Amino acid sequence: MDTYSNLKELGFSQYEAACYMALVGNHPVNGSQLSKISGIARSRIYDVLRNLNAKRYVLEVNSGQYVPLPPDELIKRLQSNFAKNIEMFEDQITKASSKNNYEYVWSITGYDNVMEKAIEMIIKAEKEIYVRLFPKADRHLAKHLIAADKKGVKICYIAMGRIETKFDIQVTHPDYENLQNTIGGRSIDIITDKKEALVGIFETDNEDNSPINWTRNRWFVIANRDSLRHDFYHSFLEKTVDQNSDLTKNEKRIYQTIKEDN
Repeated sequence: MDTYSNLKELGFSQYEAACYMALVGNHPVNGSQLSKISGIARSRIYDVLRNLNAKRYVLEVNSGQYVPLPPDELIKRLQSNFAKNIEMFEDQITKASSKNNYEYVWSITGYDNVMEKAIEMIIKAEKEIYVRLFPKADRHLAKHLIAADKKGVKICYIAMGRIETKFDIQVTHPDYENLQNTIGGRSIDIITDKKEALVGIFETDNEDNSPINWTRNRWFVIANRDSLRHDFYHSFLEKTVDQNSDLTKNEKRIYQTIKEDN
C-alpha cells in the first residue's frame, strides 16, 4: 500500500489511496471483494469507502456495489482544489509577511538546480540582464538569453571563454584563460532588472556541491551588478593600456553604454 505515496501527498490516506486504485482496476465490486483486492481488512474497508464517498471520489451504485470517480475527473478536481489552495495560501502569505524589506541570501546547490533558477530569472526579466558565463553555462542558457534579447531585454554579456558573439553588448574577459585556476572553478553571475542576483563559483571537481548565492537583497544585487560593469571596463583597459591599441567603433559604443548605465 506504500506504492501510492504520491496520492498521499494529494490528500489521500494510505488506505484511501489503495482503495481507490483497486477500484479503478475492478468495478463495480462490493466491500468484501474490494477488501481482498486492495489488501485492506474487512473491518476497515467500509470506513475507507465512507470517507471516499464523502469526498465524492467513489460512488455506491445498486446496493453495496462501488465504482470510482473516473480518473480524468478526479485529476481535474484535484488540480482545481490545488489551484484554489495555492491562491488562498498566497493571500495568507501576503497578509502574514513581515513589513521590513530585508532579503536574505540563499544558497542553491546542484548544477541542474542552479541552471533551473538561472533560466527562471532570465525568462522573468523585463528590462536588463547582466551576465558573466563560462562556455558550459552558456550552452545551457544561451537560447534563453537570445529569447530574452528578442523580446527587448537588454543583454550585457561578459564571455569567460571562446563564446560566439550573440549580443550587441558583449565582450570577452581578457584573463579568462587563467581565471578558472585563479578562482578555483567556473564563476556564474546573472543580475536581472536590478532586482535579483545569482552568483557564485562552481568549484573544480565539486560543482554539484558548490553553493551558489541567490538573493533579492538590494545592496548585494547592486554590488554584483557593478562588479560586472567593471569587467567591461577591464576589457577596454586591457586593450588600451596593456595592448596599446585603440578601441573599435563598436567597443567605444559599448563603453559609452556601460558608462551611462548606472
